Amino acid sequence: MATFEDLFWTAPDGLSLHARDYPGVGPAAPVICLHGLTRNAKDFEDLAPVIAGRTGRRVLAVDVRGRGGSARAVDPASYNPAVYAMDVLALLDAQGITRAAFIGTSMGGLIMMTLAVLRPAAIAAVVLNDVGPEIAQGGLARIRGYVGVAADTPDWPAAAAYVKAGNQAVFPHYDNDAWARMARRTFRDENGRPVLDYDPEIAAPIRAADPAAPAPDLWPFFAALVAGRPALLVRGETSDILDDDITGRMRAAAPDMTYAVVPGIGHAPMLDEPEAQAAILDLLSRAP
Repeated sequence: MATFEDLFWTAPDGLSLHARDYPGVGPAAPVICLHGLTRNAKDFEDLAPVIAGRTGRRVLAVDVRGRGGSARAVDPASYNPAVYAMDVLALLDAQGITRAAFIGTSMGGLIMMTLAVLRPAAIAAVVLNDVGPEIAQGGLARIRGYVGVAADTPDWPAAAAYVKAGNQAVFPHYDNDAWARMARRTFRDENGRPVLDYDPEIAAPIRAADPAAPAPDLWPFFAALVAGRPALLVRGETSDILDDDITGRMRAAAPDMTYAVVPGIGHAPMLDEPEAQAAILDLLSRAP
């Protein structure tokens, strides 16, 4: 199994950013993994070694600003997909990467759509993990209810209980060991106490938004992302973010996009599931 090195680079506004760098051995384009709203690079600790080991591709699992090993923003207004995308472009430029395959979970997919408009030539292939150009209202309400809310977790068993309480419907097959592992991905150790591994101020732009305002039209961004390159949509069967209606319209708009459903899983698959990994490896076998 591949191991990673810590990689740091500087954002356009001077913020220090971090990624896990899994080295590759082949000439194929590297893979950039982008996590969800309150998540971090640890979410790819199962998938990244599989990709590096099976395909020889270098894998960079990014900590978006304010998460994991990346610094917290001075201005919370910078916690938005446009700035995140510029941070990713700074990573590509710093590493001399002209093209990469991208895997984006939830918010990570929105960052990819923005990249497709800002620098389409940088995108060799795409995996959208349980995300599309629209968000189902039930899932959006759930996100607003938990993001930025402090967790009362004095120890790691309490942290495991916290993630279980919030995600049992998403991962009904998880046992106690799986919840303990998810807790380690979700929290960081701060003087012996588990603390959520993100800046609570990532919620500031969500709080500032008018809930009655119409959502931005991201369908042109989605079209730009999937046009002319290998694309895969992975969906959790019971997702409350990517419902049947949105999924159907995405597949109709992008008939060449491949599709994989992870049975019994909600939002979002961890991409360690056999159905997800097989589909991702198949896509990468067809990518530059």
